[in-house]
Amino acid sequence: MEYGKLISYLSSGNQIQISFEKQQVIVEVITDEIINFFVPTWSKDHRSKAIEGDKKKPTVFSTGMEKECLVISTDKLVVRIKDDFVTEILNKDQKVLLQDYCGAVKQEEAVSQKLIDLLEAEGHDTSALAEKKHKVKTVKVLDAEDVIYGLGDKTGFLNKRNYEYENWNSDIPQAHTEDFHALYKSIPFMMCKKKQGVYGLFFDNTFHSYLNFGKENSGYFYYAADDGNLDYYFLGGEHLTDVIANYTYLTGRTPLPQLWTLGFHQCRWGYECAEDIREVAQNYRKLSIPCESVQYDIDYMEQYKVFTWDEKNYGKKGELFDELGKQGFKPVVIIDPGTKLEPGYFMYEEGMKNGYFAKTKDGEVYVNEVWPGDANYPDFGRKEVRDWWGEHISFLTDMGVLGIWNDMNEPASFRGPLPEDVVFCDEDRVTNHAEIHNVYGHFMGKATFDGYKKHTGKRPFIITRAAYAGTQKYACVWTGDNQSLWSHLQMLIPQLCNLGMSGFSLCGTDIGGFGADTTPELMSRWIEAAMFSPFFRNHSAKGTRRQEPWMLGEQVVDIYRKYVSLRYQFLPYIYDLFYQGEKTGLPVMRPLVLHYEDDENTKNLNNEFLVGENILVAPVVEQGATRRMIYLPKGTWYDFWTKEKIEGGTYILREAPIDVCPMYIRAGSIIPMYETLQYVGEAPYEKLILLTTPGECVYEHFHDDGESYGYQDGAYTLYRFSKSDNGSLVTEIVKDGYGQYRQIEEKPLEP
Repeated sequence: MEYGKLISYLSSGNQIQISFEKQQVIVEVITDEIINFFVPTWSKDHRSKAIEGDKKKPTVFSTGMEKECLVISTDKLVVRIKDDFVTEILNKDQKVLLQDYCGAVKQEEAVSQKLIDLLEAEGHDTSALAEKKHKVKTVKVLDAEDVIYGLGDKTGFLNKRNYEYENWNSDIPQAHTEDFHALYKSIPFMMCKKKQGVYGLFFDNTFHSYLNFGKENSGYFYYAADDGNLDYYFLGGEHLTDVIANYTYLTGRTPLPQLWTLGFHQCRWGYECAEDIREVAQNYRKLSIPCESVQYDIDYMEQYKVFTWDEKNYGKKGELFDELGKQGFKPVVIIDPGTKLEPGYFMYEEGMKNGYFAKTKDGEVYVNEVWPGDANYPDFGRKEVRDWWGEHISFLTDMGVLGIWNDMNEPASFRGPLPEDVVFCDEDRVTNHAEIHNVYGHFMGKATFDGYKKHTGKRPFIITRAAYAGTQKYACVWTGDNQSLWSHLQMLIPQLCNLGMSGFSLCGTDIGGFGADTTPELMSRWIEAAMFSPFFRNHSAKGTRRQEPWMLGEQVVDIYRKYVSLRYQFLPYIYDLFYQGEKTGLPVMRPLVLHYEDDENTKNLNNEFLVGENILVAPVVEQGATRRMIYLPKGTWYDFWTKEKIEGGTYILREAPIDVCPMYIRAGSIIPMYETLQYVGEAPYEKLILLTTPGECVYEHFHDDGESYGYQDGAYTLYRFSKSDNGSLVTEIVKDGYGQYRQIEEKPLEP
């Protein structure tokens, strides 16, 4: 992309329109710390799918020329723009945070057809060798000390430096390795921790895009896209937590979920009848392992047709839900976008009559194959299609469904990928699959969220496999079809931490692994590691070893009961973190670097995480290990199991037999806990237990009905608990809008 010399600029409101010889550029000051750079080569407006509403705040800033350089200054940032749209951004201390790379950029070498033929003859995938012709590209300087986080649940490690990734939502059943460039979600948001500061970048372009963080050249990173505009947001802040707050202010924050959704969920693709579901539910109750739902995969539908119920194998509609509901089980069912091509089927007939399905470039309704066979794809980019889909959500909610799981919405297909020229819409504008692919699941999530909310009035519990930046406003996510592999257990921590930092606080993995066969040891370590994962579900595939805990032996049952029960004790703390996150954007599950960003030991720490700021978890994620090295950051920590007091800023060696997941509580902590129930709603939560550690502290605890939007109108009670260094616990009710606990009990954790 060529720009030429900077000719002039015009400042109007929050916008600065800049004229170069060959291109117009718009810089928009959103806030003191958020600045948008927009090069309208493809369209004249943003039409963002991630950002809803006008995010601009009244902001005082100045513009002016200094030695052929346009300078834009807010209270927090300085932007300097030169000829050829060469840009650098400095913080208030005049330290450079981000600058365009002006050196030579490596040109991709052409790969001979002979080499491609040879590789394909050996069975290699050569798609990565295809020549890439990016219409959009920007190259930025990468300093030697820079570390990179974000991008959602891309595979590999916490720090993304020296790796390359793509944003193209992909249904990949193979074992995910650190070399995978794309998975199910496209979240083009990155954060950089520099020696002299931090920043974030959000590249708001839904086309197939690419990010290379120094793999090509250690001196720069680049963002590129096959089409669309160059449209990116610079996100400043003094700390990484500030960058996350700014990003989630822009794209939206994870809403407060219903309390029961934070409990344990069991699922398997392979519960093929009512008796399968009933048996699993009864076993959980018989073994006293808490459980909220036994989820319904695709088999519950009649011939895999969406918004149908298979009465032959599952009984009359609603009866199984009522039966298991008496035992506390909440129904959560899957739905897929692929709508069976079957004359007479109401969804097909309505979609055809109203023109709701995607079409070929020749105007025919597009057909591919998914679970029901030949199927059509709803054009969710149109509001009327989303409303239509949302109205049919009542079929599920009317029979008692309490959670909806959107799957296969990349969109997946069995007869090859959807061609990029398949015709979809972006609201009132006709476009194609190349633009809509990465936001197809996002639109489906919005349709499902709106339909659930309309028909129930409760906070929607929507799960989605595919997502784009901003989908966190509508749905929780999991990392897709992982495998029963130790490497996938190890990947749980960096994947969920990066998802959380990318806005998706309500996230999880398939505990035990979806594909392949788990082992008793792997399942034991996985349930320990996942005990604090916000979305807490065991899920596996047909044809794999059954992995309900009783299928793996008595020891696994005991370990499972121990950690699932412990999860239920920590529910009020996790719920508080979601309540706080709705205001701050901070996730529940966090890498240590988020709160100890100047500690060199935390920047690449892949096998530990924080829950909020007060709990540190260091799971065992290696086969056969019964002890592990743990890094405790600066401060005083207390071993949750032994109550041992340990001074941080050092590594320790911790014994960790098969039933122990090392956990530490920070000094000066107050952590609310409940007594274990078998499910949320089994009995009222009338007693609050406060786990405390020595040290001065203040903690606010949120209490409401756990399901409605009443809290937004003041129907909640807010407690403030405080302790001086050597004093007793003081309880204050800041707001009493819901009701109070009958009993509050302190449980000191000290030697």
